[in-house]
Amino acid sequence: MREFLVEITTTVPEGTGQDEVDRRRATEAVRARELAATGHLARLWRPVGELRSIGVWQAADEAELHEKVLGTLPLRPWMTLAVTPLESHPNDPGRVDGTR
Repeated sequence: MREFLVEITTTVPEGTGQDEVDRRRATEAVRARELAATGHLARLWRPVGELRSIGVWQAADEAELHEKVLGTLPLRPWMTLAVTPLESHPNDPGRVDGTR
């Protein structure tokens, strides 16, 4: 699987009831755990003081990332995404065997 850096900004549409927001956030948490269990969500951070997320996601290619991974998130209709494909750097201290 390829790795992608994904920046996500979620904006709740005006007029959306709090019950709907709470329901989507709860189902989003469940779906994120599922995607982590299948290896599609590797890491996720929230910058201090910001309402956006930055994560490392994995998929076979960018089409699969959008369609079968990010597209399955309950909050996706409210999200703006910036996707950057990643490749291993030769000086990455996390490289174990030189093939990552």
